[in-house]
Amino acid sequence: MTDRLTRNWLLLIALILATTGLATQDGGIAAAGLLALAWAKSRAILGGFLHLDRAPEWLSAFLVPLGLWLALVWGLAAVR
Repeated sequence: MTDRLTRNWLLLIALILATTGLATQDGGIAAAGLLALAWAKSRAILGGFLHLDRAPEWLSAFLVPLGLWLALVWGLAAVR
């Protein structure tokens, strides 16, 4: 059985591979997917390596504004 940090590292590698695969695509759906993957990687880093999953209020304090920012970026890119 792997430990928690190893599982988190493997999750990050999988998310990076998904980002690499999706980066070859073009369009708004691909952009939304890339931004969602960026949010997921942030979640994995903040929760897994910085251990903010033990303090859910702090984790939300980082992830909610980040999610809003990424949604704004996607919205501005979609308008263009």
